[in-house]
Amino acid sequence: MVKLSVIVPFYNVQQYAPDTLRSLRANARDDFEFILVDDCSKDETPDILARAERELPGAVLVRHEKNGGLATARNTGLDASRGEYVTFLDGDDWLAPGYYEQLVASIEGLGCDFVRTDHVQCTARARSVHRVPHGRRGVVMDPREAILPADRSTSVDYAYAWAGIYHRRLADAGLLHFTDGLRTAEDRPWIWRLHREAKSFAAVGLLGVFYRRGVASSLTQIGDVRQLDFIKAFDQVVAETAQDKDAEILLPKAVRTYCAIISHHLGSIERFEPAVARKLKTMSSAALKRMPQDVLDDALDSMDVQRATRLRRLRRRPAATGVAAA
Repeated sequence: MVKLSVIVPFYNVQQYAPDTLRSLRANARDDFEFILVDDCSKDETPDILARAERELPGAVLVRHEKNGGLATARNTGLDASRGEYVTFLDGDDWLAPGYYEQLVASIEGLGCDFVRTDHVQCTARARSVHRVPHGRRGVVMDPREAILPADRSTSVDYAYAWAGIYHRRLADAGLLHFTDGLRTAEDRPWIWRLHREAKSFAAVGLLGVFYRRGVASSLTQIGDVRQLDFIKAFDQVVAETAQDKDAEILLPKAVRTYCAIISHHLGSIERFEPAVARKLKTMSSAALKRMPQDVLDDALDSMDVQRATRLRRLRRRPAATGVAAA
């Protein structure tokens, strides 16, 4: 029986993939497998992964014939995985030696559906620790209890799939797959679904994932149309939460977070290509009109003046014909 499956998508990361793979080697164990998904890279990444398939214990290489994006690549890895537990890593990040052994021990000791962990963010030479926004550590809880309050950062706002470990029963229940084709914010519907539908979780103060920020090829650094998939992602969050038995309680959090993300993108709109910036405004205005309007009113009333004014102005924009989500 494979104890742990690690799903690692790669796309044009020849500069960073060797570090990622070395860190996987420093975490190898006889009952661990590493599902390396090449998402149709065009640089030297396929050659690097071909060597890893031969040299990295537990490596399983899967190749996409066309680029599908991170969500689709992770789904490919999930479909190929066999482990009792599943975790994720991105192809430009890396791990501390022996981290996965500690991660497996933590979830086995707690006996819950999933565990969330802290991480180290790396921007050039700077290092900073980022913690799960959940105060109770090492205590098994109902994940639904960690969604609120609406006006504070909570576990659903810490959406990194690689910051945790997940029991196979979640995959069997259909809770680990991502929305196919989402090119950004793919973790958002995923983490909300986990917290609404899984039975148990815990946060632990375990550091071992090093998250590389500022990578030029990362979608967080690129102002093209793919960034607008956050609208599709949050439309899904709101729609699915509206069907929940506790929709009245949970929707204010979903809507307020959606508004905050729209405001964030508008606040840095200069990084987008001009045509994409125009589309961002049009699509965001339409998104505000799709939200439950009474919940939106309360969300805007609860926000600071600058963000609320920006969003109210956008909300008043005349509806454009033929506008759809990205």
